[in-house]
Amino acid sequence: MQVSTRGREPAFAALLLGMLVAQLEGTVVVAALPAIGADLGQPEAAPGVFTVSLLAVTVSTPVHGAMGDRYGRRAMFVAALLLFTAGSLASAFAPTFPALLAARAVQGIGGGGLVVTAISAIGELFDAHERIGRQIWSTAVFGVSALAGPPLGGMVAAAAGWRWVFALPLPLCAAALALGWRAVPGQRGRRSGAFDVAGATLVALGGAALVTLGSSDALGSNPLWSPLLAGAVVVCAVAFVRVERRAAHPLVPPALFAVGELARAVAVTALSGVALFGTFAFVPLALATGLGAGTALTGALLLALTGGQLAASTAFSVLARRRRRLAPWGRLSLALGIAGLGLLAALPRLAAEPAPLRYAVAVAGLASAGAALGLGMAAYTLLGMGLAPVESMGAAMGTLMFARQLGGSLGAAGFGWVLLAAPDPATGLTAVLAVAAAVTAVAFVVAPRGSTVPSAGA
Repeated sequence: MQVSTRGREPAFAALLLGMLVAQLEGTVVVAALPAIGADLGQPEAAPGVFTVSLLAVTVSTPVHGAMGDRYGRRAMFVAALLLFTAGSLASAFAPTFPALLAARAVQGIGGGGLVVTAISAIGELFDAHERIGRQIWSTAVFGVSALAGPPLGGMVAAAAGWRWVFALPLPLCAAALALGWRAVPGQRGRRSGAFDVAGATLVALGGAALVTLGSSDALGSNPLWSPLLAGAVVVCAVAFVRVERRAAHPLVPPALFAVGELARAVAVTALSGVALFGTFAFVPLALATGLGAGTALTGALLLALTGGQLAASTAFSVLARRRRRLAPWGRLSLALGIAGLGLLAALPRLAAEPAPLRYAVAVAGLASAGAALGLGMAAYTLLGMGLAPVESMGAAMGTLMFARQLGGSLGAAGFGWVLLAAPDPATGLTAVLAVAAAVTAVAFVVAPRGSTVPSAGA
């Protein structure tokens, strides 16, 4: 993409705003779920408002990435922004719970497109050294959404009603559209020919089955539905590989995996998703078991997880300008993940130990796991940008994000079964987190480390 230096700044601002509204959408709604369930008469189904958006984001991400390669980033950015805005408005005015779920699906499809399009466009707009310098802004976007989102959503829902929570992103959407309409590069994509409808359908079906398996306790533990969903995932995965090998214009070009280090980066991202994202629901249970922590204390302790993530991302943004090889940063994130998950695995077995020791283990484990999340996401995203062929940047970034999201769903489902099979909760939680640490160790072994991996200044 040929864009003037001056023209890149408003484009970058528009892309950041797009990522902000997409990430903020996932955090502001959480605090409003009880109010939504009570008002629409579905209190037990309220978590579905979050789950349906997660599902839509996951299955739409690789499709948006491939379509960006085909139709250009500006077209996909504007389309995703309009979808997100339409979904937000429909959510705010939803008269029934099913209508709200449908609106949230539209919002999630738009949100998935905003994130993958922004990351792909940044990969094309800036060289490797500039991406490192601008990583601090991506960290800031995450920090604002993670820290400000839940309390902001709770305050708005309490003061004005839950419907206004969905109106919160609209001014930011308008600003992003005003900037992005002209600033985001509009060069037509480099891929042509018939779109891979069969591949996109298999991604949607398999991804939906896996996300449902990982996010629904009722279905994930059901003796009928869990094997059916697992079987659907396997069938779709096998069929997808066969379709992509034969497709004239595949959704995920097999040539991407001919780049050995890129294939390793995708594998590590998937394994990290299993270990770090897949254990999100189990970490609060480990805190409650090992510390006897209630809801309020657990929430306060989890700030160490977010703090570790922000601290590591910020340190990386500063230090990587001088230490530009990305592969060692990625391996450092995995080492931190092994340490953090190992400490958290020990926590449920320390209930009889002195309180200061237990709290020190908990905080150190949470901070290390958070640092692994922040550092790993930054390092492997930038690594993928540097390794991906320019004509398939969107497909590569979509695949990387899809691998992380599906890894998290697979981990949540698998770890749930481990917990159900354990003789008692403490043993089960220790087993879950120990297995997660072992998965991270496998990721460390297969992580990119060769001389072909680009540095930040390549």
